[in-house]
Amino acid sequence: MTETVEKTATGAILYDKAIINQISEDRFEPTGWLHSEPLTGSHGSGGRGNTMYVGNIPRQFVLRHFMRGGLIGKLVRDRYVWTGEDNTRSFVEWRLLAKLAVNNLRVPRPAAARYCRHGLTYTADIVTVRIPEVHPLSQYIALRARDEAFWHATGAAIREFHSCGVYHADMNAYNLQIDSRGRLWMLDFDRGRLLPPGAWQQKTLGRLHRSLVKIKTLDPRVHFDEGNWETLLEGYFSESRSA
Repeated sequence: MTETVEKTATGAILYDKAIINQISEDRFEPTGWLHSEPLTGSHGSGGRGNTMYVGNIPRQFVLRHFMRGGLIGKLVRDRYVWTGEDNTRSFVEWRLLAKLAVNNLRVPRPAAARYCRHGLTYTADIVTVRIPEVHPLSQYIALRARDEAFWHATGAAIREFHSCGVYHADMNAYNLQIDSRGRLWMLDFDRGRLLPPGAWQQKTLGRLHRSLVKIKTLDPRVHFDEGNWETLLEGYFSESRSA
């Protein structure tokens, strides 16, 4: 995977020519594609309305505009403090995804990233290759109960990421997605990093557990219980012992 950076009137675009051989700023707008549709989902998985599917089958992309969350997001919608090109949210995530994809971890392949400066602030966007036939974990377990083998494999897959030092800042039941073969993928690596082993591993597991419990509370029909969680942990720690 190679990267090319092209300057624009207000910032720059980073992209992989092997995926998109020509890039322009209109590719970071839904209207710049012949086909676009908003990403929607059940159980609150639709995000903040900042993500679109763009392009046509067989190769589609996911276009995401970086948006702030939490309390600050109520005051500042999509602006970030400028501290240099290499520190922009979009460039950092693109380069992290590139490293993970090269190491055969199941993450979206990055196609392009952009930032636009606005004085002391900037806005950012990223385009990734759409993974075919994946569903959020929240939706996957809402459809029907999953067996012990699935939960065990899910825990082992999370541990595989952690063993490679992959820190996901918001590992929840929406950003973990399951493909048609039951394999786990991780999406949305905003603020993600590569870290040495530490307390962050247990913290991200705790975040996922709270996410699953919340989903179950909101919709009792969701197929999740503490027995499933224990099986996931067994898969996680058995993978740890065998690593």
